[in-house]
Amino acid sequence: MKKDQLLTRRRALIAGTVGLGAAGTAGVFALGAGGEAARSSAPAAGPPVRRPMKPSAYRLQPLAGHGPPRAVPRLPPVRREPLLRVSGLGRTMVLTFDDGPDPRYTPAILDTLAEYDVRAMFFVCGEMVAENRDLVARMADEGHVVGNHTWSHPLLTRLRRSRVRAEMERTCEIIEDTYGERPEWFRAPYGAWNRAAFQLGAELGMEPLAWTVDTLDWTSPGTRTIVSRVEDGAAPGVVVLSHDAGGDRTQSVRALRDYLPDLLDSGYRVTVPRRRYA
Repeated sequence: MKKDQLLTRRRALIAGTVGLGAAGTAGVFALGAGGEAARSSAPAAGPPVRRPMKPSAYRLQPLAGHGPPRAVPRLPPVRREPLLRVSGLGRTMVLTFDDGPDPRYTPAILDTLAEYDVRAMFFVCGEMVAENRDLVARMADEGHVVGNHTWSHPLLTRLRRSRVRAEMERTCEIIEDTYGERPEWFRAPYGAWNRAAFQLGAELGMEPLAWTVDTLDWTSPGTRTIVSRVEDGAAPGVVVLSHDAGGDRTQSVRALRDYLPDLLDSGYRVTVPRRRYA
């Protein structure tokens, strides 16, 4: 590639990340197999405004049984270096659960994690926290990480900036009140990110976090299928997406009881990420 083309390409990348604040886009892509960062294709040279990036497939799978977004959001450029690191050495994985807490399913998931002395991440919705504060307090007591998944699980790409802020800020406040600390991680409902979500998350002190293995448990594919998706996708640095609310999560609960001991027996260390990078 010629020098002038490289400069144009670089300007396009920089233009898409201006004004993201302290957190920027850090953390939005999780480490995949072999420690590589999952990332979207880079935009073509020239103005990025009318050239949407081709998204990574896992970024656009619906996060919950509320149904998929009707429009594919335009994604900002992505930094090239790995942005998520998990503590410990070797075969480490992260389990994440979205949309809760739900008194029907979250306690059973917490029981299984406690049985195997494993920590996980829970991306909670504020309106669910308001009805189940005791479960978030239990997450804090047992060492789990609680992240922000907005108040009411809307499609952020269709909201005004003020509404996006309200969804995120109100959830930060109730998490701080019940968990004891403000959340350091944020995940957009449906995986639908836009500039406002990145900017406001950074202003609120949060890093965005996606996933690398989607169990698609919200489709109720069967317990065995969920187990297979996790075990087939297992690799160092993988972040698994599951749900503990948003519908009937009986299969998710049963699947965790099956695949968690298998992962541990296979030598994986299931842990939670460090936000600060070396």
